[in-house]
Amino acid sequence: MMMNSKEKYYPETRFGGFTDLDGTVAFFSRVNSLIDGSSVVLDVGCGRGEYSEDPIPLRKNLRVLQGKAGKVIGIDVDQHAQTNPFIDEFHLIQSDSWPIESNSIDLIVCDNVLEHINNPEQFFTEIHRVLKNGGFLCARTPNRWSYIALAATLIPNKLHSKVTSAVQDNRQEEDVFPTLYKCNSIGKLKRIMKRSDFDGIAYGYEAEPSYLSFSRAAYFFGVLHQRFAPGFLKPAIFAFGKMRKNAA
Repeated sequence: MMMNSKEKYYPETRFGGFTDLDGTVAFFSRVNSLIDGSSVVLDVGCGRGEYSEDPIPLRKNLRVLQGKAGKVIGIDVDQHAQTNPFIDEFHLIQSDSWPIESNSIDLIVCDNVLEHINNPEQFFTEIHRVLKNGGFLCARTPNRWSYIALAATLIPNKLHSKVTSAVQDNRQEEDVFPTLYKCNSIGKLKRIMKRSDFDGIAYGYEAEPSYLSFSRAAYFFGVLHQRFAPGFLKPAIFAFGKMRKNAA
């Protein structure tokens, strides 16, 4: 049913399997443009690499940075993330301080992680510490004020894994973690990036409404929202920043 709805509202899907609005394609296309063969990339919250199961080759290839960068280091609070096949090196996060050398990273990818962070100030302190001057931060996170996040707040965290895996294709329960939304508005992200010595941007983004694929009526509502909702209500926030050269 979802594919029929997707092809109805996004007919370009028939040619390659993805829409022109695909959030993963948009986000990781920009990430890819910022790395080269000498880059050291830090994937914060790298997970198990569940995108290995992505049936769309182009989208999967964009997410895999291994082989494009000089080294991809993964860190995560979950020890199962060490099985991620797309990282060159793994470190387990066991405290507020990351097991990464200072001023050693060219680019940080933080994909759907910020919503789980209890102390955003400490999190950005670590980002600032490990990034080289001129290094890049690339973050994607749910918008606290989107209909998806607002609906999620009505569901107890202990049920999130079951609900998410039920409505989102190919999402396993073990890949779903409690959400806190402490740094998940465009304004908050802009302010904390500025305090952390970044020249950056943060803006709302909305792809096709895959979360609503369980119902034709819900999917139609999502399409209308995608086309007409203002940026501050878009379900996702993209943030890109460059560490200032004169940062301490």
